[in-house]
Amino acid sequence: MPLYHTEDQAMLADTARGFMADEGNIAKQLRHFRDINCKDGFGHALWKQFAEMGFTGMLVAEADGGLGMGHVEAGIVLEEIGRNLTPSPFLTSSVMAATALGAASNELKGRYLPGLLTGDSVFAVAIDEGPKHRPERIQTKAERAGNGFKLTGAKTFVVQGGSADMLVVAARTSGSADDDAGITLFAVPRDAAGMSLDSARLVDSSQAAHIKLDGVQLDADAVIGEVDGGREVLNQVVRAGRIGAAAESVGVAAGAFDMTATYLKQRKQFGELIGSFQALQHRASHLYSELEIARATVIKAQQLLDAGSEKADLMVSVAKAKAGKAASLAVKEGVQMHGGIGMTDEYDIGLYMKRDRALAEFMGDLYYHADRVAKLSGY
Repeated sequence: MPLYHTEDQAMLADTARGFMADEGNIAKQLRHFRDINCKDGFGHALWKQFAEMGFTGMLVAEADGGLGMGHVEAGIVLEEIGRNLTPSPFLTSSVMAATALGAASNELKGRYLPGLLTGDSVFAVAIDEGPKHRPERIQTKAERAGNGFKLTGAKTFVVQGGSADMLVVAARTSGSADDDAGITLFAVPRDAAGMSLDSARLVDSSQAAHIKLDGVQLDADAVIGEVDGGREVLNQVVRAGRIGAAAESVGVAAGAFDMTATYLKQRKQFGELIGSFQALQHRASHLYSELEIARATVIKAQQLLDAGSEKADLMVSVAKAKAGKAASLAVKEGVQMHGGIGMTDEYDIGLYMKRDRALAEFMGDLYYHADRVAKLSGY
């Protein structure tokens, strides 16, 4: 498969780029909602516009009212979100939760998907239970109670958890914490009795929550997929989140690179444009190369994921690691090439560094995925 977009995908990219630059730019969205200390960290009006553009239902099957697109198309939107640092629940709701709901019963789909498609609902996914991404270890318990289940445990750093109308929660219905089997996914409504949360503002001004489940009672119809058989669905959700975060990281890197390249063409020292200095040209060229390699890696992983390839899991981790490394380089070089002013809030380049730090940890950092690539490769 070619590592570039088809004609239709290129048209989508043009549409998403223009929309995000006009409506999702830093001044209108990130800075505005940060400065007013918004409890959600994003604008619901923009989320409704996402729905009007058809973005919210990209990964929802056509039979369920969505567009039935794939991860390549979702990644196109995510790259533009990253390029503009647009705060939105797209990754958690339209990518991860939508992937989970794809395995849900028709009753659950009918309950939750219409709100997603219209932009009236926000979803979150509660997986991790510690300071680091470790989906292999699930301790939250779901015990049989009457005709349903009782959930007990805690989840950490649930992005958009405080804004979500529903949370997809991974819990253990059998086995021990490190067992691969015995996992079940549940659709937990925001107003469920026994669920409490503490909000946490992340370094990039986005919102997450620490969730406590204290005997949350759910009917059996809250189960997504099969009881004890949720690991494969969870793996699909995790892969979707990882490649989505990788695509957004490419966007962050591209936005930082564009801003830095523009600055190099405008800033003068000693009467010369600093972009004419060979040392800076070399660094900018290296950064551009790393960015293009990361983008190609992400596209390859998206294509394999859409094709259902057995190689997709490995390539997704390669892409998450590579995109994270490229984004980290882009924001560090950007701040340094801007000089002292790059450390001030007046310039947007520092905001890219903050978003990179949050994305780097989301769904596993560089070291987690490098280790995972090694293990999947037999080392």
